[in-house]
Amino acid sequence: MPGLDDLRKAVGKLLKRSGPYEAIVKEYIRDIQRALISADVNVRLVFELTKRIRERALKEQPPPGVSRREWLVKVTYEELVKLFGGDTEPEVKPPYTPYVIMMVGVQGSGKTTTVGKLAKFYRSMGYRVGVVAADTYRPGAYEQLQQLANRVGAMFYGEPGSKDAVAIARKGVEELKKRGADIIIVDTAGRHGYGEEEALLEEMRRIAEAISPDEVMLVIDAAMGQKSYDLAKRFHEATPIGSIVVTKMDGTAKGGGALSAVAATGARIKFIGTGEDVDELEVFRPRRFVARLLGMGDLESLLERIERLQSVEEFEKTVAEMVAGKITFRVLYKQLEQMRKLGPFRKVLQMIPGFSTMLDSFDEAAKVSEEKMKKWISIMNSMTYEELDDPELLEQRSRVKRIAIGAGVEMSEVRELYNYYKTVKRMMRQLRKRKDILEKFAKMGRLPG
Repeated sequence: MPGLDDLRKAVGKLLKRSGPYEAIVKEYIRDIQRALISADVNVRLVFELTKRIRERALKEQPPPGVSRREWLVKVTYEELVKLFGGDTEPEVKPPYTPYVIMMVGVQGSGKTTTVGKLAKFYRSMGYRVGVVAADTYRPGAYEQLQQLANRVGAMFYGEPGSKDAVAIARKGVEELKKRGADIIIVDTAGRHGYGEEEALLEEMRRIAEAISPDEVMLVIDAAMGQKSYDLAKRFHEATPIGSIVVTKMDGTAKGGGALSAVAATGARIKFIGTGEDVDELEVFRPRRFVARLLGMGDLESLLERIERLQSVEEFEKTVAEMVAGKITFRVLYKQLEQMRKLGPFRKVLQMIPGFSTMLDSFDEAAKVSEEKMKKWISIMNSMTYEELDDPELLEQRSRVKRIAIGAGVEMSEVRELYNYYKTVKRMMRQLRKRKDILEKFAKMGRLPG
């Protein structure tokens, strides 16, 4: 996550530093300030936050068995959680059905795409979902939402010839209720950019009067940074049943500024968009979010996502096999297939406890592209059972040559896969020394006996 990635680096540097504790704290606080300001977090919020961290770090005594630097990381974690919204977690399950969600947002914020993501999210929870195309201003909005609805298996309602957004919204909700939708998501027209809040809120009021939504959801582009404060504040004051989605968190350095600005208004951040695909929408849980930022890992969030893809058990077993040190091409094959479903390898690794702080040491292993994964899977399909079970056999040039011919690739590409195997094996050997990793998997019953 651009901008906020420097927080993980600051923690990594802290844990490696030596010298007087006061000097370590001073340097660490500077690193945290730089990271947050570069993420467009309001300067006043940054200095208030780091003042609290400094005071607690110097005054509080850690419990026995915990070093002062480890305690400093814990203090940072707790204060950042407060900055991004505190302990409260959003309730995503509707209290009753049918349940109507009205989407509003500034044009270009990714609102229509977010409607598709929400539809996919609720479909994966077993709900019948319908979407209404009531954005009559933006060319292509109708077609885009229709395609998204078809892709995620949601019911669709729209009137391509009409310009009456209020009438479309009202008829669409009525029609989809008759068709048995549990959750109805209404896409409305956006407004042009920052400064158009009043027009946006006025249209929200008019459509809301017509359809009586159970929830109004504001979509904010993370690139707005700390400017999100004004829009979120006015929205929060205008509707007591509102929630917020912050989109495009993966594509801007200002994501931290947007999240902290929204949280400062007291508004509820319900979801964050972490990529362009319809699966890349996450429930916003401040504790998990901060844990990932600091390189502490977030296994639960990872497993929640995998569960929606119906491959949680296979993934747990694969990671457990890898942590246990049993690395073969069969295991790598399963791992690569699962990573293709889950998204960028680096993003998934950041969620696993212990991996986050090691990513810089194994940067190449974490940057496996989709194209490379496909090629490597093809190479492994050309191996014998013996080679799949004993990767060291690829030390023999004749085997590398035969596999390359069978897969239609260069010998150098087969060697690249072999080098990747050795890197992963080395990474797992280091992770085996981490008791917290082994205990985590032991509790899940995933480690071999």
